[in-house]
Amino acid sequence: MANPQKDAVIAEIASQLRDSNAAVLTEYRGLTVAQMAELRKALRGNATYSVVKNTLTARAAAEAGVDAFDGYLSGPTAIAFVTGDAVEVAKGLRDFAKENEALVIKAGLVDGQAYTADDLTKLASLESREVLLAKLAGAMKAPMANTAALLNGAPAQMARLAEALRAKVETEGPVSGAPADSAEAPAADEQTDTDVAEGGDDN
Repeated sequence: MANPQKDAVIAEIASQLRDSNAAVLTEYRGLTVAQMAELRKALRGNATYSVVKNTLTARAAAEAGVDAFDGYLSGPTAIAFVTGDAVEVAKGLRDFAKENEALVIKAGLVDGQAYTADDLTKLASLESREVLLAKLAGAMKAPMANTAALLNGAPAQMARLAEALRAKVETEGPVSGAPADSAEAPAADEQTDTDVAEGGDDN
């Protein structure tokens, strides 16, 4: 690959690392073309699954200031760049890996934080944004005791609930039954559907 082409690929991967909600590094050695297509279909709407070259990805990660993949860039590598719900992507990868042992989940980057494979497994055990929003809406219409029970849930769930509520308020306005002043939220993450189409293992 000519240097201008390499530079373009590095810039694209770095941009996706910066702009995605999360990124999950995997090894796909042994997966067939049909299985790869099945995995991409399973993640569609929440992530793009891109085959990448290890050396170019290492350079892109350094350019983006990402160290979450240090020590993991070996073998045929692909990254799930998350543009939707990171929990749903973690669930999708976990479930696919259970049925297809050739897929190995190595590491991840979620909201700028490095995640190990174990961390991603724990993330996959959380409830989705939609479920949390449904619980919140129900709690707002329920007696105060039920609302208190929801608010006393696990801290990790509550953190996701707050993130889900902020995202919904930003895109759709206040949740029905919620105070109007709860509508303050950060800007929604920019989405990208670009898929890096470079080859696999370059070690």
